[in-house]
Amino acid sequence: MKMEEFEIGSEFMMSDKRWRCTDIGTRVIVAICISQHEDDPSWFNGPPYAVAETVIDENDIPVCELQTQNAD
Repeated sequence: MKMEEFEIGSEFMMSDKRWRCTDIGTRVIVAICISQHEDDPSWFNGPPYAVAETVIDENDIPVCELQTQNAD
């Protein structure tokens, strides 16, 4: 992915885990891992979030893959 493809609230894959973008900086993305605690979505209410936010820098951004929503 590229920086301009991220949107707050969008989901993407990185390191075989699903992540949700929570903030966009000039050179970094901040996200929460939503592959954990999927049985209790209250963990993802925020900010502040009950799970740790992770800073994803310009070295990791290219390996991220955008998740598309399936249309029913």
